[in-house]
Amino acid sequence: MPTIDVLDSALHYEDTGTGTPFVLLHGNPGTSRTWRNVAPGLGAVRVLAPDLIGMGRSGKPDIAYSLADHARYLDAWFDALGLDRVVLVGHDWGGVLAFDWAARHPERVAGIAFFETFVRPLAGDDLTPQARERSRLLRTPGRGEEMIGGDNPLVRTAYTGGVRTPLPEAELAEYLAPYPTVESRRPLLAWARQIPIDGEPAEVVARVAGYGTWLAQSPRVPKLLLTFTGSPTLGITAPMAAWCAANISALTTVPCGEAGHHAAEDRPAEIAAAVSAWADAHALR
Repeated sequence: MPTIDVLDSALHYEDTGTGTPFVLLHGNPGTSRTWRNVAPGLGAVRVLAPDLIGMGRSGKPDIAYSLADHARYLDAWFDALGLDRVVLVGHDWGGVLAFDWAARHPERVAGIAFFETFVRPLAGDDLTPQARERSRLLRTPGRGEEMIGGDNPLVRTAYTGGVRTPLPEAELAEYLAPYPTVESRRPLLAWARQIPIDGEPAEVVARVAGYGTWLAQSPRVPKLLLTFTGSPTLGITAPMAAWCAANISALTTVPCGEAGHHAAEDRPAEIAAAVSAWADAHALR
C-alpha cells in the first residue's frame, strides 16, 4: 500500500490496475478496506482508494477534521498523483467529498457514482427515527465521546448494526486497528457531528448546497446512483432517490438489493457490476 506526502502529513492508498483512474472514496468510519470486495469487479481500470486523512493508515495531524480539512488534504492527494479525467465512486462522506471535488474541478471528472451519501442538506424528517436519535446523541457533549471510548462502539456498531450481516470478529478487527486510543478516534467523531441536518453545521450545509448546483447543471458528466432497501440508518431513501432523479442531471439509478448503510459489505458484487456496466455504457474506460 503506497503512501504520499500531502500538506503536513501523508495519505496511504491502494493503487491497482492500469487505465482510466477510478477513485473510490470511503465514508465514516471506513477506510480503503471498504472497497476490498468491490475493486476486483470493476474490470480493466486503475483503481485508487485512499484512506482519508486521520483514518486508516493515513496520518493523523492535529487538525479539526472538518469537511474543509478533508477536502484540502484530498485535493493535495489528487494533485500529487496528477489525476485527471477520473471516475469517482463515493460512499457516505466519500460521496460528499466526491461531489465537492467534482464541483470545484469539473474539467477533471469524467463520471461520478455514489450511494448512501448526502446529496443535499438534510431536514430531520429526512432521517429514520433511529438515525435522528443517533445523530442527536453523537452531537451531545459527553455522549458523543462515549461512542469513541472503551472498545470503540462507533466502529463496532457501524459494522454490526449498519450492515445486514454483522462482520465476523476478524474483519471487524481490521476496521478497529487504526484507532487504538480515544485520541486516534477523534476524526470519526468529528465526521459524525458534521452531518448537515436542519441547517447545522452551517459551513457544511453551505458546502453541500454549493455542489448541488453542479449536480443539477453538469449534463455532460454521467452520474450513477445505487439504491438499496433495508438501510436502518443514514442513506438515500425512496423519497430521496426521487429527489435525485428530479434534480441531478445525467443520472442513472440502479437498485442493488437489500443492504445496510455500509452497503459495500453487503452487496459488493452488485455495486461493482452496476458501476462497471454504467462505465461501459458511457465509454468511461
